[in-house]
Amino acid sequence: MKRSAGILVYKKENDKIKILLCHPGGPYWENTNLHSWGIPKGELDKGENQINAAKREFKEETNLSIDTELDYLYTKKVSNNKLVTIFFIEKDFDLKECKSNTFSLEWPKGSKKINEYPENDKFEWIDIDEAYDLIFKQQTIFLDKLKEKIKEV
Repeated sequence: MKRSAGILVYKKENDKIKILLCHPGGPYWENTNLHSWGIPKGELDKGENQINAAKREFKEETNLSIDTELDYLYTKKVSNNKLVTIFFIEKDFDLKECKSNTFSLEWPKGSKKINEYPENDKFEWIDIDEAYDLIFKQQTIFLDKLKEKIKEV
């Protein structure tokens, strides 16, 4: 089974919880907004632990670094062959520094034209309650779990 790890970053602003979400780049996602944003995450490299993978993927997908301790949020099987573990942290980033790694894709399909696209093309602080309409549906459980954890503090 494939394993992924990521980091859900949140901040408190005017008595509201805002979370950092990323919008995927490339032609498939360019005209979508609803249920097309996600938590920065990615697959573990062979032999890599989850926290290191989460921090590495966060850096690759946002250009932002997290060097402090992370708290465990939740693990969920999101498909028949993928298990996702999300950590969380309260941190306020300036999103002007955000940029993503890129990937190559033949587009349009069959054109033999290879283009480079950012893995994520937008980065935003989004009110956690509004995020339910924007985040990928299989990731909404992580919003629920974050709300539970914040109430515990």
